Amino acid sequence: MAKGLLVTYALWAIGGPVGLHHLYLGRDSHALLWMLTLGGGGLGWLLEFWKLPSFVAQANQARRQRKNHEELIPSLSPLRFVAQILVGIYFGFVALISLSFMTSFYMVGLPLAVGLGVLLVATVGNQTSDFKSTLGAAFFISPLFYGRPIAILPISLAASITAQRHRRYKAPLGAETLTLRLYRLGLAYLAFTVPVAYSIFCNMAATLQCVTETLGSFLYWFTFFPVFSCIMESILILPYQIWLLVENPGFGSISFQEWEKLFEFVRSFQDEKQQLAYQVLGLSDGATSDEINRSYRELVKIWHPDHNRHQVEEAQRHFLEIQAAYEILSKSRKSRHS
Repeated sequence: MAKGLLVTYALWAIGGPVGLHHLYLGRDSHALLWMLTLGGGGLGWLLEFWKLPSFVAQANQARRQRKNHEELIPSLSPLRFVAQILVGIYFGFVALISLSFMTSFYMVGLPLAVGLGVLLVATVGNQTSDFKSTLGAAFFISPLFYGRPIAILPISLAASITAQRHRRYKAPLGAETLTLRLYRLGLAYLAFTVPVAYSIFCNMAATLQCVTETLGSFLYWFTFFPVFSCIMESILILPYQIWLLVENPGFGSISFQEWEKLFEFVRSFQDEKQQLAYQVLGLSDGATSDEINRSYRELVKIWHPDHNRHQVEEAQRHFLEIQAAYEILSKSRKSRHS
């Protein structure tokens, strides 16, 4: 049955942020993407206003015409590439919040979540990509950044590049019932949202700590690039600045105050980590680089596991704490100099 443009616009206006118009046009991947991101944060939904005619024309395209494109390679889309990276990071961040308790999370859970986010964008519209190659790139990069939340970024970048290299047009599919399509979308939606809901409502303290550590890790990594650091900080505080500009205390004031608290908590979390690092090395705040290096070398000699055969576990714990403290202070010094 041919799809109507007026119906598409009506569904876009009524339930666009949850992908109703994409569901009507048979663009299930796009509908799921909008369901999980609320229309790309609302921005993607608004920008689609001018694209709906092309979406309708694509949905009404005959199977014979689509088949002629199967052996062609779609043109490279910078917008799709950027969206793949962002959605991959988003999926990885959500997985970090809800699944980081898994013992093999950084080897299995994180690359799988990021790779699926990239593939979801890659399959939007009449395009698709190679499933195995994209996930393979994500799993290949993951061990290089094992145990670090910042791993989300390189994994998403590698998977997006691979997905773009293997992009192709979708093969024509037979007609499927609406019930089957809704069932499949519902399972995917529940698989994404249930772990997040459980973490938020049943394990709030651990979830808040995980969010803070992850945001802190991203902010800390961006301190090596001053321009990007300013951009990231501006993005985090932007909702609060908009609230101040509007000057309407009754308009979501609680939400914006909580956002500001989270931002300040991230910053204070970084300061607390440095204070703890100074304590581990037995130094006062503001110690010089020579003092840090000297204290590190002395403590490493004292607590090296090979020198403490009688208390291996305790020595290993102190040894790892000393190394972590030294790494925190060293990176902080380098970022200040840069």
